[in-house]
Amino acid sequence: MAEEKATATAAAPSPKIAQILDLVSGLTLLEASELVKAFEQKFGVSAAPVAVAAAAGPAAGAAAPKEEEKTAFNVVLKDVGANKIQVIKAVRAVTTLGLKEAKALVDGAPGTIKEGATKEEAAKIKDEVEKSGGKVEIK
Repeated sequence: MAEEKATATAAAPSPKIAQILDLVSGLTLLEASELVKAFEQKFGVSAAPVAVAAAAGPAAGAAAPKEEEKTAFNVVLKDVGANKIQVIKAVRAVTTLGLKEAKALVDGAPGTIKEGATKEEAAKIKDEVEKSGGKVEIK
């Protein structure tokens, strides 16, 4: 019974929260990315996931565990170069952005093309955009 009450409370956010969720759900990907950056700057936080130590790790006082290999990468468009139209086409080809959003991203360079990409996906995106004349950095 207590579990039902907790579920009901979680399912029905306050009117203020519901209004914010409605506004956020209407944003484009580019606008949502800008919103995240604004939250990070305003509140001094990061949207990056926090690494959690393994439960079966070494006992307290033992040597520090090895640093885990990075599995998520951000692909950032640093410079458009001379072939702006080709770069816009390449960005559209490697993302789900529409023409307007891709153009805004390219016009606003530097900007993040993809967050949380795998190593292979990031390399593919970098290759495609650089073939079109843009400069890309993988972070």
